[in-house]
Amino acid sequence: MRQLVFALALLIAAPAAAQPTTPPAPFAYRQLDDPKQEAEAKALMETLRCLVCQGQSIADSDADMAGDMRSMVRERIKAGEPPEAIRRWLIDRYGSWVSYKPTVEPVTWPLWAAPVVLMALGFWLARGRFRRRAR
Repeated sequence: MRQLVFALALLIAAPAAAQPTTPPAPFAYRQLDDPKQEAEAKALMETLRCLVCQGQSIADSDADMAGDMRSMVRERIKAGEPPEAIRRWLIDRYGSWVSYKPTVEPVTWPLWAAPVVLMALGFWLARGRFRRRAR
């Protein structure tokens, strides 16, 4: 019976042990003092994907990783770095998936061309179908 109680106590305590023990990054939940810089940071953060949540931007996510990324963006904006340079740095660090603005590269050309090719194929097939009906 003691072993069962001990096992239950461990199961109940496990989620509490999983909580992060490190404090959040300095600018994870604190805005910059300069409203113009904060607006730049916010605009950039809304275009970056949270690596943990995957469906949210880092501006909207409560994940610790998103907080760290928000802090990095704010610190670099505060240091005077342009937003596009910060975006490139984050893409270099985490991959192009982190950005909601995909880049056009040789690897992604088929993805960009696919809608145009499929539309042209659809028009070609529809044209053939209409011509057969007209006869």
